[in-house]
Amino acid sequence: MNDMMNVNNEFTMFGVHFADPWATLIRLALIIVIGMIVIQILLAVIRRILKKIDSLDEMLSSFVINAVRIICIIMLIAICLDTLGVNVGTIVAVLGAAGAAIALALKDSLANIAGGLMIIITRPFKKGDLINLGEYRGRVQEIDLFLTTLRTLNYQVITIPNGLVNTSILVNESREEIRRVDLTFGISYDSDVVRAKEILREVCRKSDLVLDDREPSIGVRSNDDSAIVLELLAWCRTEDYFKTQYYLLEQVKLAFDAGGIHIPYPHMVVQMNQAEKARQEEDQD
Repeated sequence: MNDMMNVNNEFTMFGVHFADPWATLIRLALIIVIGMIVIQILLAVIRRILKKIDSLDEMLSSFVINAVRIICIIMLIAICLDTLGVNVGTIVAVLGAAGAAIALALKDSLANIAGGLMIIITRPFKKGDLINLGEYRGRVQEIDLFLTTLRTLNYQVITIPNGLVNTSILVNESREEIRRVDLTFGISYDSDVVRAKEILREVCRKSDLVLDDREPSIGVRSNDDSAIVLELLAWCRTEDYFKTQYYLLEQVKLAFDAGGIHIPYPHMVVQMNQAEKARQEEDQD
């Protein structure tokens, strides 16, 4: 490249000498072409390296590639401006001052970008996970720098700013392969507690949804005013959570009915003394 330029700012290419304006334009065109080729080669190498990392999330990989592309393009633009004789330092100072004003005006948007970066880097969830953000619950459909999109279980689409996602208490219901189904059943005080526990265990044993390698926990949780509350803790695969919950609720009710275990309903017993009873009878007469 040095052989193509001389001290008189003339540009020589394939033995042809160009005047200074033409030399500058041709030099600029060469810088752009070579720069774009180098950027494409660099991105291809980075893509190949990232594909070899099995644990790397797709969103993080896309972010790294886009970030490298933007940085390279900015560097190429700076080199082109320097070739044209533009004072890059002055432009950087002006852009810095303008950037500070823009950052102050767009602080909420920048908070969302920062939240998006934190989500991409820390990866508390990924696309397809079922997450719970308190008021919002659904499967992750898309994650970008500004927004996270969820689809609820009844197919409503919720778009949440990443700044809110990053600062909220988040429960990832899909991270682990198994989940525990927690259920309670109230039985009357006249029912056989031991028999009721046997029925619960038998229902779990017959189900293909309840995991065999983890024994369900069954016991008396509390003695309420009108019922003995039994607790059933059974394990299942995460994708079978709701099916397991519905199955156990239905089958336990049927098994309790067949086994003579009564599920009480709220009722009130009113006792009256003899004087009050006699007074009411006199009033009726």
